[in-house]
Amino acid sequence: MTLDNPPLEPLAAEELATLITAVQSSGLRVDVPIGARSGGAGPADAGMLYIEGVQTTVPTTASYVESSPYSLRSEDDGGWAVYEGDRRLASAALAPRPAYYDLRTEDGIPYWQIALLHLDSVASTVLQTCAYWGNDDQCAFCGIGTTLANGRTIAKKTPAMLAEVAVAARDLDGAVDATLTTGSTATPDRGALYVGRCGEAVKAAAGLPVQVQFEPPSDLDVIDQVADMGIDSVGIHIESFDPRVLARVAPGKARWGVEAYFTAWERAVAAFGPGQVSTYVILGMGEEEAVTVEGCKRAIDLGVYPFVVPLRPVPGSLMQDLLPPPKEAVEAVYRQIVPYLARKGMSASGVAAGCARCQACSGLGAFEKADGGMQDGHRSLPLVFSA
Repeated sequence: MTLDNPPLEPLAAEELATLITAVQSSGLRVDVPIGARSGGAGPADAGMLYIEGVQTTVPTTASYVESSPYSLRSEDDGGWAVYEGDRRLASAALAPRPAYYDLRTEDGIPYWQIALLHLDSVASTVLQTCAYWGNDDQCAFCGIGTTLANGRTIAKKTPAMLAEVAVAARDLDGAVDATLTTGSTATPDRGALYVGRCGEAVKAAAGLPVQVQFEPPSDLDVIDQVADMGIDSVGIHIESFDPRVLARVAPGKARWGVEAYFTAWERAVAAFGPGQVSTYVILGMGEEEAVTVEGCKRAIDLGVYPFVVPLRPVPGSLMQDLLPPPKEAVEAVYRQIVPYLARKGMSASGVAAGCARCQACSGLGAFEKADGGMQDGHRSLPLVFSA
C-alpha cells in the first residue's frame, strides 16, 4: 500500500489546534513505546510527543485507542508523522527519555520515582497519599493511589529530594519550570504548606519558576503564606463547575461548595496576581456546557486561568471504563473560552509555571495561538456553539 504524499507546508494554527483536540479525544495508535506518564494525581495519563513542534500529551495505551483513526508512523528520513488512515496530517517528534532518570539519590532512590519530566516541566506529586483515596470521597477521575501501589513512586518526597532532582532536570534535560501537586491531607491547610515548602526548596536550588497545587485551605491566610515562600503560581482545581457533576465525581471536593473555590481564587489572585492562579476544568463527565462556559468566564473575570482539558480515563481510577468526550464537544468549549481570555488580556503565555503554562494536556493553548490574528478589528477565530 502506498501512502499519500505528505504536505510540504506545516499546518495552519487553527488546523493544528483542531488536530490536537481530535487526537486527545480519540487517542493515537503507536507501534513503538513513547514516553508516558501513567496514573498519578488528577486525570492526565498519556504519551508525550511534539506535533508540529507543539508539546502534546495524548492517550496511547487505553483500549479505546485501538479504534482511533489516528496513528503515529515512522518516515523515511527517520522522523515521525501523525496519519489519519493513509493521509499524512502533521509532523511529529518523540520526547526523548530524560537523562536524569538514570540517576539515584545517595540512599538509592531513582530520580524518576521522585519527579517525572512532563516534556519541559519537572513534575511531582509530593504526597502520593490522599485523604479521599479508597473511601466514599475518592475522586473518580484520579489515579493517585495506583502509581504508589505499582511501585512507580514513593509516598513522600522531601524538599531536599525534589531540589536535587530539579537541578538535574534543569541541567541535563532543559526543564523550564516545576509543577508540584499533592494529595489532600486531613489538615486545615489541605497539604498546601508542605507542597509550598517543597516548591520553595526547588526554587532556591534550581531557580526554576514553580507552581504548586492544592485544595482551598480552611484558613485562607495559608494562601498568603505560600505566596510568601516565593512560589510563582498556584493551581486550585475545581474540576467541574457543574455542582451536580462535582458531587458525583468528587464528593470530598463538592463539600467545599463551588463558591468556596471562588473565594479561595479571589484571595489567591490578590497574592499571586492575575493569570498566576489556575484551575483544572475537566470535560466529559456529564456536565452542562453552558454551566461550564459561564463558570470559566466568571473565573477569568477574577483573574483565574481555567485550564480546560478533556477527560482522560486513568487505568485503576473509578472512571477507567469511560471514554474521553468527542472532539466536537471539547472544541466547542475551547472556542468560547479563548476569545473571552483574549478580551480580558489573559493567555497561557503569561502563566509563569505549571499546567496552564505547559498546555500539553489541552488544546486550549493551541486555539489561543490560532486566535492570535485580528481581521477588521475582530478576532479571527470563529465561535462554535453547541445546540
